[in-house]
Amino acid sequence: MEPLVTLVAVTGLLLLAGALGAIRLRRPTTALRGGLAAMFTLTAGAHFVGMRDELVAMVPPALPAPGLLVTLTGIAEFACALGLLWSRTTRLSAAVLSAMLVAMFPANVHAATGDVPWYDELGPRTAMQTVFLAATITVLARHSRTATETPAEPSLSPRPRDHRRAKAEDHVDPQAGPAPDHTPWTSSSSSSPQ
Repeated sequence: MEPLVTLVAVTGLLLLAGALGAIRLRRPTTALRGGLAAMFTLTAGAHFVGMRDELVAMVPPALPAPGLLVTLTGIAEFACALGLLWSRTTRLSAAVLSAMLVAMFPANVHAATGDVPWYDELGPRTAMQTVFLAATITVLARHSRTATETPAEPSLSPRPRDHRRAKAEDHVDPQAGPAPDHTPWTSSSSSSPQ
C-alpha cells in the first residue's frame, strides 16, 4: 500500500508545484515521472532493507536463487527510478519498469496465497499493479510523443537577445537629439540648492 500512497502523493505534490509556477513541473507527465521515481526508489530500498525476507519469500519456488533475483530486481528498480528523472533515459526506464511489473506479477500471485491482510490479497494487489503498469506505460507513451511532437520544455535561463532587434533599438537618430532622462530622481525643472 505504501508504494501506491507514495506514487499518488509525490505526483500530486509535483502537479501542485507546477500549478504554483515551477516551470519544469507544469506537464503532468513530468509530475508522474517524479512520482514513479519516488515510488520505485521506495520499493528498490525494500529489496535490501526492511522487507528483504518477505520479498525473497515471494519468489515462486520454480525460480532459482531467490535472494539474487531480489537483489538484481532491486538494483534495476533503483537504476530505472533514476533513469525516469533524466529525459534521455525516461523512455528506456519506463519500458524496463513496465516489463518488470509484468514479469514479476507471478511473484505477486504467489505472495497473495496464504494468510495475508486484505490489501495483499490477489484482487487489491492486482489492482495496484495495474495502476503502476498504467503509470509506466503512460510515461512511455506520453514522453515519446511529447519529445517528438512538441517543442522542448521551457528553459529557466533568459532567451538570448536578438541582435537584429538590438541594433534597431540601439540606433539613435541624431536629428532627434538626446533621449529624455526618465529616472525618478531627476525633474524637468532644475532647481539649485540654496
